Amino acid sequence: MSTETVAILERKARIFNVQKYSIYDGPGIRTLIFFKGCPLRCKWCSNPEGLERNYQVMFKEDLCVDCGNCIPVCPVHLHYFQDDEDGKNGQKAQHKVKRTINCVGCRKCESVCPKQALSIVGSDKTISDALEIIQQDALFYLSSGGGVTLGGGEVTAQPEFAANLLMECKRLGIHTAIETSGYTKLDSLLMIAQFTDLFLYDIKQIDSERHYELTGVRNERILDNLTELIRRGFTVKVRMPLIKGLNDSKETIGKTLEFLQSFKDYKNFQGIDLLPYHKLGINKYKQLDMTYAITEDLSFKEEELDKIQEFIKGYDLQVEVIRH
Repeated sequence: MSTETVAILERKARIFNVQKYSIYDGPGIRTLIFFKGCPLRCKWCSNPEGLERNYQVMFKEDLCVDCGNCIPVCPVHLHYFQDDEDGKNGQKAQHKVKRTINCVGCRKCESVCPKQALSIVGSDKTISDALEIIQQDALFYLSSGGGVTLGGGEVTAQPEFAANLLMECKRLGIHTAIETSGYTKLDSLLMIAQFTDLFLYDIKQIDSERHYELTGVRNERILDNLTELIRRGFTVKVRMPLIKGLNDSKETIGKTLEFLQSFKDYKNFQGIDLLPYHKLGINKYKQLDMTYAITEDLSFKEEELDKIQEFIKGYDLQVEVIRH
């Protein structure tokens, strides 16, 4: 094995989750690898633990018995007891986590917690580590036409690792896909694209000002990168998150479809997946001491999704609703 190959296999990225046996994120049965860190701040994000590149402590307060085991083992003093004004209210001191200090990822608190109330989010893995996990399910990929999908967070925020991992997967004959917001430098996207069989590419809101309000970034770069990928022949399926009242109006969807119609004759453009709003990530916000921006139920009834699907078909575009 050459020195260059060894260097590639030992390259590291920060990952926050690996999910096996997925059937929603590309063809067949897939292994999903979630990269930590994202430049967007979508109000409906279901993976808040993927937003920051730093290690983070997830704290399930309802499981905590305030034993204090975590306090002496933490090297940066993240854990502490919050006194109840010297017991004036008759309550014992409660365990809290200081969010102003960065976790160093040692996992000592996690290991001494008797109730699994603490978990550390983030793990630095080499390409060799990731390949070992991916290859465990090679038979499932072979039988189902599946493979590996890289997501996040935002995979393109760690482009060298992503490109090298996908290159190794291709060398092993494994189908590759990435889920991306497209908010990255074109050079980074094209570095990854040469080893990517399928892009699952988000369009969250077609109006740039409204996109900024909902995600914290404008969308010109996103739309330009999407155009480049399709025109250069890379296989792309557009994904449209649907959040009631935020991006589901006929006007908004119609403008998105008008933009996409220019690609409908490209064989490498595989149509649209609709991703209806869900609440699956809400509990994680509490565990991270983060505020979930959406207070009302913005999910859809089946008949509402059917109407949107039919509206899109009227533009002669292939569309599918992804129901988790």
